[in-house]
Amino acid sequence: MSAEKRIFFIDGHAMVYRAHYAFINRPLMNSKGQNVSAINGFVRSVWELITNQRPTHLGVIFDPKGGTFRTELYAEYKAQRDAQPEDISFAIPYIIQIMKGMRIPVEIIPNFEADDVIGTLAKKAEKEGFQVFMVTPDKDYAQIVSENIFQYKPARFGNDIEILGVDDVLKKWEIKRIDQVIDLLGLMGDAVDNIPGLPGVGPKTAVKLLAEYDNVENIIANAQNLKGKLAETVAEKADLARLSKTLATIHLDVPVEFESTHYIMEEFDKEALMEVFKELEFRTLATTILGRSVLDLPEKSKPNKVTKGVGSEQGSLFETTESDVKTSTFDIAISNAEFNISNVDHEYIVVDSEIEWAKMFGDIQDKKFMCFDTETTSLDPIVAELVGISLSTEPHKAYYIPVPEVQVEAQKIVDRLRLVFEDPEIDKIGQNLKYDVSVLIKYNVRLAGKLIDTMLLHYLVEPDLRHGMDYMSESYLKYKPVAIEALIGEKKNSQISMREVPLEQIKEYAAEDADITLQLYNFLLPGLKEINSEKLYEDIESKLIYVLADLEMAGVNIDPDYLAKYSIVLSDRITEYEQNIYKEAGQEFNINSPTQVGELLFGTMKIPYRWAKTKQGKFSTDEVKLSELALEYKFVAEILSHRSLSKLRSTYVDSLPKMINPVTKRVHSSFNQALAATGRLSSNNPNLQNIPIKTVEGREIRKAFIAKDADHVILSADYSQIELRLIAELSKDVAMVEAFQQGLDIHSATAAKVYGVPLEEVTPEQRRNAKTVNFSIIYGAGSLNLSRQLGIKRTEAKEIIESYFTQFNGLKSYMDRMVNEAHEFGYVTTLMGRRRYLRDINSRNSLARSGAERIAVNSPIQGTAADMIKLAMIKIHEEFISKGVQSKMIMQVHDELVFDVLRTELEQVKEIVIRNMQNAIPGLAVPIEVSTGVGENWLEAH
Repeated sequence: MSAEKRIFFIDGHAMVYRAHYAFINRPLMNSKGQNVSAINGFVRSVWELITNQRPTHLGVIFDPKGGTFRTELYAEYKAQRDAQPEDISFAIPYIIQIMKGMRIPVEIIPNFEADDVIGTLAKKAEKEGFQVFMVTPDKDYAQIVSENIFQYKPARFGNDIEILGVDDVLKKWEIKRIDQVIDLLGLMGDAVDNIPGLPGVGPKTAVKLLAEYDNVENIIANAQNLKGKLAETVAEKADLARLSKTLATIHLDVPVEFESTHYIMEEFDKEALMEVFKELEFRTLATTILGRSVLDLPEKSKPNKVTKGVGSEQGSLFETTESDVKTSTFDIAISNAEFNISNVDHEYIVVDSEIEWAKMFGDIQDKKFMCFDTETTSLDPIVAELVGISLSTEPHKAYYIPVPEVQVEAQKIVDRLRLVFEDPEIDKIGQNLKYDVSVLIKYNVRLAGKLIDTMLLHYLVEPDLRHGMDYMSESYLKYKPVAIEALIGEKKNSQISMREVPLEQIKEYAAEDADITLQLYNFLLPGLKEINSEKLYEDIESKLIYVLADLEMAGVNIDPDYLAKYSIVLSDRITEYEQNIYKEAGQEFNINSPTQVGELLFGTMKIPYRWAKTKQGKFSTDEVKLSELALEYKFVAEILSHRSLSKLRSTYVDSLPKMINPVTKRVHSSFNQALAATGRLSSNNPNLQNIPIKTVEGREIRKAFIAKDADHVILSADYSQIELRLIAELSKDVAMVEAFQQGLDIHSATAAKVYGVPLEEVTPEQRRNAKTVNFSIIYGAGSLNLSRQLGIKRTEAKEIIESYFTQFNGLKSYMDRMVNEAHEFGYVTTLMGRRRYLRDINSRNSLARSGAERIAVNSPIQGTAADMIKLAMIKIHEEFISKGVQSKMIMQVHDELVFDVLRTELEQVKEIVIRNMQNAIPGLAVPIEVSTGVGENWLEAH
């Protein structure tokens, strides 16, 4: 599946009318006598688009009620049309309700038709690197088609869909340029929209005129050169031709903002959809989209106790999600899977006798590998209890071992499996093994043998795609697994416990997981070998599984009392800002309301507003815009400070105590190994990477991360300037390598080279500028960006960049080489061989292409840094175990490792940590420096 950003904008009214008239002779009526043809047809069209085209983003745009600016220009515009059919008026509110349930945004902009809104959004999306598809049969849209904007005409009357690109439009209309579509429509007119055009001018004449005179204006200017009646018509009706062209022109300046996240495909609200489907009696549609009948709505409510142990997602502090790890409803929704458990022969066996135990062990010993999965009572491995374990050693065959609820009996089952779990000669295959490993640690089992995680295999082969089992199964095996909701129910507050699921059902579900995971392993392994990433997997990703599992289980100690006090401090500061803001404003208002802030600043206070308004026609007061104004208006700076502290308090200070595990009294973050395409780790619950560090108030939060007790301290170990050191290593730039080898301050050394002054004469300002340049170069900043960062003229910034590359020409050669390799091979690699694919690297869209080129330069650096710290973690973890060290690694944040260290082990641990971090990747020409700090809390240690 393509990883390109593909956004589809649906012309709502055009598609509703199309659906309505498709059933005009045989309308679909429900038992209430309601004509539901338009609703049913529209929703089916959207569903088919999702399943067949797999958009990453989707939106629906409807015309507003009443007239638009075109009726103000020409009162007869669309005046000949009949009133909107009552059945369509009935349908539209339901369609909007269903779109809301599918979490597809619906836009209606007053005074502008859907084609104007779609045209504006399409152009803005194109600039952000999207492939855009305008879903409509309306011919007017052809004028917007470009290199990355297409018209998508849905199938009708047995014909296939039609996707029109630039060449298709030019050929179909017999014109030379896309913008001539407007001239053609202006000349011919449009009977549907009541655009008059030139009397007597049809398609053939219009094409002929444009071929000779290029556009409407030139045709009018050359009226005297035309022959006969045509010359007279053009001369007399010139104003009509100009008006017609204006009416036919799709306006691309509609006051609507394009925010890509607003249109991203999300998980459907199944309950909301089921309710409206039930009301409309859409039984077949409910089964098609939701996988169950409208008659299956749950009547009982039971507490939510379990979902599959593969991840969770929350917002705010927990904003990094494991959506790429867990099964998502959207993954299932877009499936084209041909197979499922009901139409594929399989043998799933409950292990409930000595005979079955013997057969299972025999299969495992014979194959020397096993694919397994755990079924549990919680996503949180700290509190999760085993419900069952499934194992497979061959496709379409699997075993399911029920695990009793009584702990003593459960341990007996696990102990019996210890024979194979801890056998180093038996490879262990699974999906998101870190979770299963963590659960088994609670039962005193540590897996031996190779750990082969299909999620991680896929992450290395296709780092930009999803890595959930369901997604991979449907994409590669064309098999749709049983959904967890089929066992425990849809709605969280009415889900049952996995222990309440009948044995036959849970056996089929769990055994299928092991079976499908094994099949995915067989499918993915050749791909891993093909890209020569076996060593990368074995040396880094596989070994990291236990490192992260132990790190997560160790957790970190949080001081809730300190956070409670700090919350009061922040509240006082926030109140102080509120009073100052109200005083300046001369009135009280909701400072947290963007609408009220916008009206106050740009309405009441008359501060000049120089940006586009939001899609709702309101003033935008996002941080970027207010930051610009804050330089001129102290009042605005105080609003920003108020916002910042309010977010700090709610998102971090007040949230962290709620995350303390009641059993361990510690916070256990979950580290995502298969999320960032660069290879970097991320975390959630809490998101450690997002804990602020740049502001004084933000740094204070780190005081809450404290040592285990009085016998322990926090040790922080941080790579120093790791990305600059790695770009020096990768580029082999002589000047930069020598600067690091000599232990020089790299920013001062850079300033000396760029400004042509002796090292000892470098001024603080020159060093600051050089530091900005050093890091900007890594991220591909041009002269414009650099000029803004340094507050200098663009010409001066250009001179600095040119001087920089003159002095560090090896760096420039490296950057050019990476870009060239990316263009040739479609990917770049880290020092350890991790690939980053760049699907836009050869795009005809210059914006998308330049973005990919920047990634081509930066990814090997970021990716190598990621590999380095992972290798360091593995080596430190192994040495801790081999030497019986009791201290624990508790956090990994960016280029930093944090440890909860027994005071008596401090010097030993520091030596182990520094040595392994410095030598994580041996044989480098550039020395790797590690800075350490020790304290009672994370802030003191950092």
